[in-house]
Amino acid sequence: MSHALPTITEAKQHAKRLRTQLAHKGTTISHSSALELVAHQNGFRDWNTFYAAMGNRPPEGWTLGGRVQGSYLSQPFEATIVAVEMLRPGWFRLILDLDEAIDLVTFDSFSNFRKRIRGTVGPEGISRERTSDGVPHLKLNI
Repeated sequence: MSHALPTITEAKQHAKRLRTQLAHKGTTISHSSALELVAHQNGFRDWNTFYAAMGNRPPEGWTLGGRVQGSYLSQPFEATIVAVEMLRPGWFRLILDLDEAIDLVTFDSFSNFRKRIRGTVGPEGISRERTSDGVPHLKLNI
């Protein structure tokens, strides 16, 4: 196989799209059948083999020294990854060194600037933790 393998998240998204397209054409298949079809399209005998070949690697760019963009507590940033650790498949703890410090306080009376942040994000680059209005603490553009 000469082409680069997708990430597990990309492969699962492909399976969802495939399932939706087939449903629009009148063919209903299970999600597991869609996963098997995606594995076959990529030259693997089944989903389990394909999953093992893809590994539990982070999305492209989520490596030591990689560059990311996103928002932290609704403040946009660009950063360099200084540490990355897989916690479980699809979930990664990242330490980011921001290019510019961001002010995390919305009051005018004081500020709290951060240049380095730590967070855990899932397969979509979004943290599970949320602010009181439901916005993810950390959101990476992927």
